Amino acid sequence: MSIDFKIKNLEEFNKKLNKKLNENKVKEYITRGTGQVMNTAIKSIRGGGTGITYQKYEPRRTHIASAPNQPPASDTGFLISNITMKVDVKQNGSVVGQVISSAPYSKHLEFGTTNMTERPFMQPALQKNKRKIEALFKKGILK
Repeated sequence: MSIDFKIKNLEEFNKKLNKKLNENKVKEYITRGTGQVMNTAIKSIRGGGTGITYQKYEPRRTHIASAPNQPPASDTGFLISNITMKVDVKQNGSVVGQVISSAPYSKHLEFGTTNMTERPFMQPALQKNKRKIEALFKKGILK
């Protein structure tokens, strides 16, 4: 037994199919790139401080702070645990990847305050991965 079917507008069908396949590839690559940036940000925080050493209480511990313009040093792990990523496909078909640091003090660390020099970790993570992400797209989609 066989079933025959005919696609009425084959050219239009192929266009739509290729667009959908390409959107899936773009989403996959955006997801991979966003993950790379997130992991680099986390890794930079885990790297440890290069600044002054002091005692903290509740719980009692020794902490090595980060030096100005260096990524923040992890103390309790709260900052790291609040770094997440999200990838959305918008209605217009564009794909947006976000790395989100939702700790309330994230922006103070990234950009500094009047009393503290910045300890950037998000922007440097993006910069560190920019070429890798571009290469991923050139190799995979834009070939």
